[in-house]
Amino acid sequence: MGSTACMKVSQAYIADPAIEAEALSRHYKGQPEPAVDRFSLTIAKGEFYGLLGPNGAGKTTIMSMLAGLQPPDSGAVRIHGMRYGRHTRLIQSKIGFVPQELALYQRLTGMENIWYFARLLGLRGKEIKSRIEQSLEFCQLQDRARQPVATYSGGMKRRLNLAIGLLNDPWILFLDEPTVGVDTQSRHLIHQQLRRLQQTGTTILYTTHYLEEAQELCSRVGILDQGRILKEGAPELLLQRSEYQNLEEIFLELTGNALRDH
Repeated sequence: MGSTACMKVSQAYIADPAIEAEALSRHYKGQPEPAVDRFSLTIAKGEFYGLLGPNGAGKTTIMSMLAGLQPPDSGAVRIHGMRYGRHTRLIQSKIGFVPQELALYQRLTGMENIWYFARLLGLRGKEIKSRIEQSLEFCQLQDRARQPVATYSGGMKRRLNLAIGLLNDPWILFLDEPTVGVDTQSRHLIHQQLRRLQQTGTTILYTTHYLEEAQELCSRVGILDQGRILKEGAPELLLQRSEYQNLEEIFLELTGNALRDH
């Protein structure tokens, strides 16, 4: 890297990794190009890492492989030094995954949704009661806990979705666009809670199309296209080394202005 300070940061990341991905590839049947092409990444314990890219860049596929939801065609993933296959159950008990699509039962109340997923995780007795209370406080839904999720706003559903992803007190939290379509107040609360999680040592891997979010929240970002990282680093360092004023300008320079909504 370009400076002694940057070298120290890089060495720290390598020394104590939470997530290590080595040459991951994934090619979907019928597609001319791989969705992910020899993708490698190392994320430090306690880091808030933003994976940025246009539609179709491979973000969700990478997230799914890192979280053990789908296997790569080739390459390897290590979570806190452990590999899927040999340590799958232990790894999955220590990670939280919040998908882009809401994983909620609309006819159940917020409290019932939390209780249901807590039971799936094996929580029982006083522990499950405590986690329900903590989750409702986390997403600020105490006064709506006994109302059906179908009556919630988009922001309320996103907050509940996030709280459920934290029920197992994970080492690593995978977030796939957790603030898409939410109101300003809910986005502010989600940002606030994510900062608190990182301060307590949780590692966060975050995808978003809101580049101002990434610039504000992430300790490091990787700009991705066609399944490969094009540029990576702390947002402030990326800006210092360019003539641009914000991450969006760097993003468009690397990935182009062509629409990706098809």
